[in-house]
Amino acid sequence: MRRWQLLLAFAVFGGVAVSTAPSTPTFSVVEATIPDMQAAMKDGRLTSRELATQYLMRIAMYENRLHATLAVNAHALEEADALDRERAQGRVRGPLHGIPIALKDNIHTTHLPTTGGALAFAGYAPPYEATLTKNLRDAGAIIIAKTGLTELANWVAGNPTPMPGNYNAVGGFGFNPYDPRPDPREGTADGRPVLQTGGSSSGIGTTASLWAANVGSDTGGSVISPSNANMLVGIRPTIGRISRYGVIPITADHDTAGPMTRTVADAAILLGALEGASPDPHDPATTTCTPPPGRDYTKFLRADALKGARIGIPRAFYYDRITVPGEASPRGGLNAEQAKAMTDAIAVLKQQGAIVVDPADVPSFVDRDPQKNFLAWDYCSGAEQAKGRDANCSVNFKYGMKRDFNLWLKSLGPSAPVKTLTELRQWNITHMKGGAVRYGQSRLDISDEMDLDADKARNEADVEKDKALSRDQGIDGVLKGTASQSSAASQSSAASQSSGMKLDAILTPGGAGAGLAARAGYPIIVVPFGLVPNAPTPALPSGFNARPAPFGVGFTGASCSEPRLIELAYAFEQATKRRVRPEL
Repeated sequence: MRRWQLLLAFAVFGGVAVSTAPSTPTFSVVEATIPDMQAAMKDGRLTSRELATQYLMRIAMYENRLHATLAVNAHALEEADALDRERAQGRVRGPLHGIPIALKDNIHTTHLPTTGGALAFAGYAPPYEATLTKNLRDAGAIIIAKTGLTELANWVAGNPTPMPGNYNAVGGFGFNPYDPRPDPREGTADGRPVLQTGGSSSGIGTTASLWAANVGSDTGGSVISPSNANMLVGIRPTIGRISRYGVIPITADHDTAGPMTRTVADAAILLGALEGASPDPHDPATTTCTPPPGRDYTKFLRADALKGARIGIPRAFYYDRITVPGEASPRGGLNAEQAKAMTDAIAVLKQQGAIVVDPADVPSFVDRDPQKNFLAWDYCSGAEQAKGRDANCSVNFKYGMKRDFNLWLKSLGPSAPVKTLTELRQWNITHMKGGAVRYGQSRLDISDEMDLDADKARNEADVEKDKALSRDQGIDGVLKGTASQSSAASQSSAASQSSGMKLDAILTPGGAGAGLAARAGYPIIVVPFGLVPNAPTPALPSGFNARPAPFGVGFTGASCSEPRLIELAYAFEQATKRRVRPEL
C-alpha cells in the first residue's frame, strides 16, 4: 500500500472510523521520546490509540514527500485498543507497551508483507515471524509499518551500475527529511534524493516522527550510515546480541539488526526489547554476549560517564588522508567543515573529563604491507570482482549471500515465490520490463556463481583474514594497544601503544566507523552532533540551495561492550544535545 492509497486506508481501520476533524491533541508525538509517551500514558494524558492515530495521520501527511513506508498496519488501532485495555487492567509489559515501532522490510512480519524491496516478493507474507518481531510484540510494541530500504539490503546491483541508496523496485526512492528533493544533476537525475539517506536501513520515518523508532539491519554499515544521515542515534550491536532468525540475509558472518532512534535513551530501551532473555536456538550466535540483568540498558544512561573514560582518536584515514599501500593517490580524511565538527566533538570529550588519546591509529590502517592493510582489503562487491578476478578482495559477502539466502528461501517452505538465488535472478530478468532490477543485478550475479563446496576453503580463509585485520590488528589492536605494527610510518603510533592504550572506545566521524565495526562484528553507536554543507561531486547546479546534511560521531568498542558504549554515547549526547528537528 503506497502514497495516496494510504489516505484511503486511514479512513477506516477494522470498521472503526477515524475522525478527520481538526483537533488539538494534548500530547504531540513530534520529537517525543519513549519515556515521554510512557509518562503521559501512565498519567492518563494519552492512550496508545491516540498515539497510534497521531502517527498514522503523520504517515498520511508526509508519505507522498518522503516515501518512508512499504506497508502500513491496517490493524494498528485495534492493537492499540487491546494494549490500552491491558494497561487499564494493571498489566504493563514494559517500556514499549503501546509504542508504535517500524521495521525494515527485510524483517519477517506475518501480519504485514516482508518483501526486502524485491519485486519478486511484492505482497509476500512469510510463514513465520522474526524472533526480534516476536520479542517486540511480546514487549507490547505495535509494529505500525515496514520501512523502505535499498533492495535486499543493497545486495542487488554494484558496479558498473550501482543501485542508489534507499531505492527498491517495490517502492522506488526514499527521501531525506532534511532535504526531501530529487537530485537535479544531469548525471544522477533518475529520481534519487539530493541528500543521501545513508545505508539500506531507512531512518526517514523516525526522524520525521512517523513512529517512535525503527529497527534496521546492518551488514556493512546500514544501521550506522542512515542513522548518521538522518540525525538519529543508531546502534549496530555485537553479532549475536539480537537474533537474526527471520531477517532476510546477506551473510551470517556480518549480519545483525539494530535500533534507530532519536535519543540514546530510546535506543537503550529498544535494544533491551530486541535482545532475547535467553539464546535463540535458531541463531547460534546469540550465545556470544550475556544480557544485562532484565535486559535493562537504561541503567547505563549516566550523564557523567565520560569522566575518566579513555577515548582514542584514529587520525589515519578517518580524520587525515592516507595513501594506502599499492595505491597512487591518498583517500579518506575530512573536509574543513567536518574537521571543525570533530575538533569541537573532541573538545567536548575533554570538557567532560575524558582522557583523549590522540593519535590512536588503527594498526591495520597504517600497515605498509598491502596484505596486512585493512583499507587494501575490501569485500568483493561488483561485476569487476567476479570469479577469477577476486584475488584482492574478501569473497565472504558474495559467498555468504548464496549460502545464507538459499537457506532462508528454504525456510519459507512451499510459499516461497522463488526457491533459489538462481531462480530469483531468472525471475528478475523475465520481469525487467515490469520494473525489476532497474540497475542490473551484478551483486546477485557474482554471488550465484560461487560454488558453495569448491569455494568454501577460500571463504573461510577470507573470513579469518577479515577477523585479523578488523579485530586483532583492528579494533582490539587499537583499544588494547597490543597489535604489532610493521612500518616506519606507524612507529610513533606504535611507541604510544607500547605500554597499552587500554581505551574504552575510539571516536570516528559521521558514519565512517561503520565498515570496520561491521567487518569485526563489534558494536558501534552513532550520536547526532551537527550539520555540515551538502556539497557533492560533481557540484549541484548554480542556484540550487542545498540544505545542510546531518553529521554525527561514532563510538566503537570491543565485543559485547554495548553497556559501556551506551554510557559514553549518553554522556556525550547530554553534554551536546545537537539533534535538530527537520523542517517539513
